[in-house]
Amino acid sequence: MSITPEKKAELIKEYAIKDGDSGSPEVQVAILTHRINALTDHFKDHKKDNHSRRGLLKMVATRRSLLDYTRRKDEERYKSLIQRLGIRR
Repeated sequence: MSITPEKKAELIKEYAIKDGDSGSPEVQVAILTHRINALTDHFKDHKKDNHSRRGLLKMVATRRSLLDYTRRKDEERYKSLIQRLGIRR
């Protein structure tokens, strides 16, 4: 369910705007999306895991607020980000 350091470094490298960038909204949304997808797969086997489901809902809400922020600041960055991650909106 958690993200490995190698995968996290790969996501940071792929979505970073500049070198050393690990806190931009794009990177944060990419990491959250990876974690959300992993938890979604987890729930296919463990339907009654309500404690993890609460964490999933919190992650989705955090990702939504980061996406809203990106949309307010720069519409093009928002559109390219949701297209690259395959998030429907």
